[in-house]
Amino acid sequence: MSDWIDFDQWQDCARMERPGFVFEVRNAAGQSLFTPCTYPLQTPWDWTSAPVQFRLVQEPKPRHSAPIPKPQQRP
Repeated sequence: MSDWIDFDQWQDCARMERPGFVFEVRNAAGQSLFTPCTYPLQTPWDWTSAPVQFRLVQEPKPRHSAPIPKPQQRP
């Protein structure tokens, strides 16, 4: 993991990108998200404050979801 960087430098995210890594962006309310470099960054609809920091982190490993249960038999 890298150190937190002020969000004012987000426009330079393309030169910081590396394979197998994504950016963790944090807002003033403490919410965070993982994202590739996209400029301008589109924040989630429920974020009530603007992004303040970001850092480069290793991309989380994919995980399989549980299988969908079979439909129940109706009497």
